Amino acid sequence: MLSIGTKAPDFLLPDQNGTVHSLSEYAGKKILLYFYAKDNTPGCSKQAAAYSEKINEFAEKNVVVIGVSKDSVAAHKKFEANYGLKFTILSDTERTAIEAYDTWKEKKLYGKTTMGVVRTTYIIDENGIVIFANDKVKAADDAEKMLDWLNVNLK
Repeated sequence: MLSIGTKAPDFLLPDQNGTVHSLSEYAGKKILLYFYAKDNTPGCSKQAAAYSEKINEFAEKNVVVIGVSKDSVAAHKKFEANYGLKFTILSDTERTAIEAYDTWKEKKLYGKTTMGVVRTTYIIDENGIVIFANDKVKAADDAEKMLDWLNVNLK
């Protein structure tokens, strides 16, 4: 996980519509960048739906919400349609941002060790600096906890 105070790595990744985005294009805005394992899985779907449901509350705080996984653009488009998602979802099939943001890790599930994306949420300030980092994310609570953090820390 990147440390608070670190310059956030830039990226060039396509969204669910195939439009390529970079972190630098969001200069001057706060970004909530969250990494998740897989589209249309129970936890990831709950997390995305909660962010979508609260998207206006993030917008009121001038925070842009962006999700990232290693799923394809086509998978993201289906994910967006299935849950009516109202934010940008980036496809990182080569894991460039996933690895740059230190979210590709060894994971244990049912006694088996594999490599995968560790659910992680970052908040990046207007200057591209990480001001919040959490890799102990509970999918269903993440959006609410991030709003609470923003309410306390961005006055």
